[in-house]
Amino acid sequence: MAAAATQVSSMNYDAKIDTAGGEEDASSNPLAVTDEEDRASNRRMWIIAAAAMALMIAVWFVVHHKQPAISGDGATNQVPVVTVVSPGRTTIAGRISATGTLAARREMPVGSVGEGGQVVEVRVEPGQWVRRGQVLAVIDRSVQSQQTAQLAAQIRAAQADARLAQANLDRALKLVDRGFISKADVDRLTATRDAANARVGVARAQLGEMEARVRRLDIVAPADGLVLEREVEPGQVVSGGNAALFRIAKGGEMELLAKLTEEDLAALSIGVSAQVTPVGSDRSFTGHVWQISPVIDPQNRQGTARIALSYAPELRPGGFANVAIAAGAVVAPMLPESAVLSDSRGSYVYIVDGNNKVVRRDVKTGILTDRGIAVVSGLAGNEQIVQRAGALLSPGETVKPAPAPAPKG
Repeated sequence: MAAAATQVSSMNYDAKIDTAGGEEDASSNPLAVTDEEDRASNRRMWIIAAAAMALMIAVWFVVHHKQPAISGDGATNQVPVVTVVSPGRTTIAGRISATGTLAARREMPVGSVGEGGQVVEVRVEPGQWVRRGQVLAVIDRSVQSQQTAQLAAQIRAAQADARLAQANLDRALKLVDRGFISKADVDRLTATRDAANARVGVARAQLGEMEARVRRLDIVAPADGLVLEREVEPGQVVSGGNAALFRIAKGGEMELLAKLTEEDLAALSIGVSAQVTPVGSDRSFTGHVWQISPVIDPQNRQGTARIALSYAPELRPGGFANVAIAAGAVVAPMLPESAVLSDSRGSYVYIVDGNNKVVRRDVKTGILTDRGIAVVSGLAGNEQIVQRAGALLSPGETVKPAPAPAPKG
């Protein structure tokens, strides 16, 4: 037993010496120490990379899976939430919007109606009001004045002949009873007196004709109104029947010539009110439809509605204006403009059906108001219609509808 114990003790001592010798060998080898540090550094890098990847996956999951939904096979898919409206049906006051050209309701071109001549005076300017018969321009009448004087002299000569013939007849009548003059002589003198009086009438008629010709040298206003254009200057030579020298708006009344489609014309009637706003002005003027075109232009399929307006300085003939014409009321769904889309096929909306699927529905739009746009066909009013962002959806796509909040007030 003692020998055995001595042997074990000797073996332990040898092991300690071997171990100590091994430690001394490792500490004395620098390459072994460097390899150990590299392995530890690589482990730390792998741990950091794995943690960063796990963080990125978590962020992606949070961002892209806010609205999870369980599909039929149990998988989790992303379903967009869309705001929907159910518009119902609303009574909408009809209104037709259009643009048109302003013009004088009754424009009167005024020119020379006489022989013409050289203009010596122009008495009005555009924008002035004139009265019926007021002289607008005067044409030289020096030649006509001499002719008038000549005809007046002829009247006086004819009147002298007529007086002489009457005196001869009177003397003859006194001598008939005494038998100095025959009845035939009396008849001859009577005829001479009548011819002299006739010549007086002819001379007066000629003078009246000349005076009328002279008066026609004055260019006058045919009616009360507003002078729109002046196309004549002093010294200009004009003739009868030439181009208009003045243009006058009778009574200053204006109108708007609005181009409308066949459907819009069919919805109008004479007398309905209209609000006209000239381009560049923030003021509106009230008028009424006084004439609806009986024909349609075959080229553009449009007709003209003429809207009568009272005079106002802002209403300038030739200018453009916008008009809103009252039309018959309609009962139809009213949608926000953001809900109505359009493409080459026309206007349409997206509807969310009972299976929460997006369905395209073609519609026909009507009047546009401050509250939205009327849909005259294609909707019953009880559908769930995508309110906005419909352009980002596709037919057949699954969505989660969310009712639009009720309007405040």
